[in-house]
Amino acid sequence: MAQSTETTDWVSRYADEVIEESERRAPGKPVVVASGLSPSGPIHLGNLREVMTPHLVADEIRRRGHEVRHLISWDDYDRYRKVPNGVVGVDDSWGEHIGRPLTAVPAPKGSPYASWAEHFKAAMVEALGELGVEFDGISQTEQYTSGTYREQILHAMKHRGDIDAILDQYRTKKAPAKKQSQKPLDEAELEAAEGSGAAADDDGTGSAGYFPYKPYCGDCGKDLTTVTAYDDDTTELTYTCTACDFSETVRLSEFNRGKLVWKVDWPMRWAYEGVVFEPSGVDHSSPGSSFQVGGQIVGSIFGGKQPIGPMYAFVGISGMAKMSSSKGGVPTPGDALKIMEPQILRWLYARRRPNQSFKIAFDQEIQRLYDEWDKLEGKVADGSALPADVAAHSRAVGTAAGELPKTPRPMPYRTLASVADITAGAEDQTLRILSELDPADPLSSLDEVRPRLDRAEAWINTQVPADQRTVVRKEADTELIKSLDDQGRASLRLLLDGLDSHWSLDGLTHLVYGVPKVQAGFSADATPKELPAEIKVAQRTFFALLYHLLVGRDTGPRLPTLLLAVGQERVRKLLGE
Repeated sequence: MAQSTETTDWVSRYADEVIEESERRAPGKPVVVASGLSPSGPIHLGNLREVMTPHLVADEIRRRGHEVRHLISWDDYDRYRKVPNGVVGVDDSWGEHIGRPLTAVPAPKGSPYASWAEHFKAAMVEALGELGVEFDGISQTEQYTSGTYREQILHAMKHRGDIDAILDQYRTKKAPAKKQSQKPLDEAELEAAEGSGAAADDDGTGSAGYFPYKPYCGDCGKDLTTVTAYDDDTTELTYTCTACDFSETVRLSEFNRGKLVWKVDWPMRWAYEGVVFEPSGVDHSSPGSSFQVGGQIVGSIFGGKQPIGPMYAFVGISGMAKMSSSKGGVPTPGDALKIMEPQILRWLYARRRPNQSFKIAFDQEIQRLYDEWDKLEGKVADGSALPADVAAHSRAVGTAAGELPKTPRPMPYRTLASVADITAGAEDQTLRILSELDPADPLSSLDEVRPRLDRAEAWINTQVPADQRTVVRKEADTELIKSLDDQGRASLRLLLDGLDSHWSLDGLTHLVYGVPKVQAGFSADATPKELPAEIKVAQRTFFALLYHLLVGRDTGPRLPTLLLAVGQERVRKLLGE
């Protein structure tokens, strides 16, 4: 029975539909959901939505006790389209491989993998393992070259006239004109659209007629071929290659070096695998797109049904660092998992409906993201979280197989990042500072705050520009200290006198915010409602003074964390005691 939509999230609602549809199509058989990924270059965070959407639905179905298969088709028999910019170990010489299958293109120099496809596939497989994504991988190179699809290929060739008629309905249609108010695509969206650009592939039309099959050349190995003749009875196929002028006649009932064109290949696989649920990018919503055309081809040609599934929106990136953008594309799941724990990345995809776009933070926004996550964890623990938020949290922290490994003692990400910034990764210093955050419950080992600490360190080291890093002064700024008026000197005296009795994160927070209050004649415990607006100005002035004396800038990490990191003895020296 379907659950109430008022108490469930989008994942549960799709799971209801998929279970019901699967029982209608194939009673008693495992539910099949699918994703397709092309390892044509770095597989980015936009592509991850192609996997996470069916993964979350499949996992919900597993939680309900149903058997489910999540297929990931590696489109590694697709043609190599272009040499991507900025991939380490790749130069313009890779251009000679354009038109060959991705599994026939050499991997970047220095890679341990045998081919281009395997190189980029491996990084994604590793990231999916960290994310707890359970899947059955299918190499399309293996499927085609082993003859697995031979019957389907021969069937498509026999019915090429019917396929041509379906495609012909769309060949003169154009996508709807873009509205003036529509925003231009950002880099992530352009990458995502290009990455799924098979919808714009050659559909099999040629001067000799329509053929939905494209051989790879027996001489140069490229797909720059044209079928010139085909005999349905003998299955003899003749093709010529425009790249090298090679020509041959083969028997398609025995030939395995080629593939169906994309708009026929995709619906063929839906029918062959019995796919019930598969999402697709918004670029597939235009007239004549492979998803729309496939919906007609799968039924009328292959006797199958189009999967149900949403069009998913693009995923953007907030604050991509130069290091990441130098790759010539947006960051990958592996890049994101260097700076955030798997639970956080899963949560970003789980909490938004597929048709909602969102951004993944690589800039300072990641600190607010972690604050939001920690607040949610607290609400889930005390029972005050909303049902949809509880569901998204549950999907983030684990799968039907169990919870993902987590940080035993999750200190605030911004605190860990500040400490990593100040200590430059020195473990003894890091442990000292983190132990002093809460003297009543000191940290005994950095393992208690890992892997979150490691992610925060990686963020500082790879995403924060050098000119924004924190460098503590070596010597006191005696000129600035001498120039202070009586109020400035008194504020430093109040702080220094309180260091011993306030040496903890909470204590120093109370102290640094309290000094301007006390100087204005109020209690250090006075709340904002009890204070005049001028106190905020005095606090900002005091904080700026401390930052100048400690790090030579107007701003920096939160002052309580900075003071702890610098250490009491050095703080006293830099403040002129």
